[in-house]
Amino acid sequence: MFRFFYDRKWWPWSIGGTLTIIIAVWYSVQLDVQINEWFGRFYDALQLALSKPGALTIEEFNGYMFEFFSIAGIYIVVNVIFNGFLVNHWTFRWRRSIAEYYQDNWEKARLIEGASQRVQEDTLKFARITEDLGVGLLETVLMLFAFIPILYGLSKNVTELPIIGPVDHGLVWVVLLTAIGGTVVLGLVGSKLPGIEYDIQKNEAAYRKELVLGEDDATRAKPDQVDFLFDDVRKIHFKAYL
Repeated sequence: MFRFFYDRKWWPWSIGGTLTIIIAVWYSVQLDVQINEWFGRFYDALQLALSKPGALTIEEFNGYMFEFFSIAGIYIVVNVIFNGFLVNHWTFRWRRSIAEYYQDNWEKARLIEGASQRVQEDTLKFARITEDLGVGLLETVLMLFAFIPILYGLSKNVTELPIIGPVDHGLVWVVLLTAIGGTVVLGLVGSKLPGIEYDIQKNEAAYRKELVLGEDDATRAKPDQVDFLFDDVRKIHFKAYL
């Protein structure tokens, strides 16, 4: 799976592409921070205008609008167009490297139950999951680090937390403990899921293969054979429900 990162053939995408994605995601996070700061200044200006008529001129209001659309325009280009296009190509190259590995070792891979489907469908699923979760995780971590300085400043006004009591920089600790604790809990809960998902796919493939063989061979897919295979499917699905 990680051949993508140590095979020189893929270095332009595995190393160069990864670094480019990290930089692009980091820049989009910085744009999020700028938009957040803009909202603070803009609503402060609106509050001042409501409490003191004439305090906000039309030129200043237009300036705020121009600043927002400038940041939002760059954000759309970087995050939606550039990041989306680059990440799609990056994950497809990773999928291709995995597919080529299995094709080069097909004599061994073909012995796996439902090998053809594993190579085609599982590599596709892996690419899509990597695209969704991988980039999402990267963006979340970078956003956490980007907003910590802001929370650090806001924490000066929060000297005490409910139940816990007086805590220095309480907001920072709440965010860090929540993020780390939630990640650890989800990791422990989900650690068994990849193996269970593999068993589900394997048992489903065996069940489907027997039914396919039964379409052309009257001696296959007998009730006792199908019931035995479907019982394996039932057991692994019930295990996943737990």
